[in-house]
Amino acid sequence: MLSQETCEACRADAPRVEKDEQLDLLNVLHDDWQLHDEDGIDILTRAVKCKDFVAALELANKVGEIAEAADHHPRIVVEWGKLTVSWWTHKIKGLHRNDFILAARTDELVEE
Repeated sequence: MLSQETCEACRADAPRVEKDEQLDLLNVLHDDWQLHDEDGIDILTRAVKCKDFVAALELANKVGEIAEAADHHPRIVVEWGKLTVSWWTHKIKGLHRNDFILAARTDELVEE
C-alpha cells in the first residue's frame, strides 16, 4: 500500500518520477488528484470539499502533521468549504515518490 511506504530523505540529485510512472502512481490515488505543470515543475494537487472553514482548517492541520513527521512540506490553501493540497519536491523541482506517498496519506485523512 502506497501510504505505508517510507519516505526517503530527498537530495538535490534524487531522481524525479518519470511521466509514465507518475500516471501509474496517480491511478493508485483518489480520482481528485491532478498532475499539472507550474513554471516547468510537475505538481500533484487535490482540492477537497469541506463543510465549512473550520473543517478545512482542521484537515489542513492534519495534513501539516503528516508533512512535518515526514519532513516534507506541501502547499496548503484553506478556504471556506475547501482545502487544496499540492505536493512536489522543492529540491528536485519536480515529483519524487515521496510526493505520491504523502498524497496517499492525505487521502487517508480525507476518508476519516
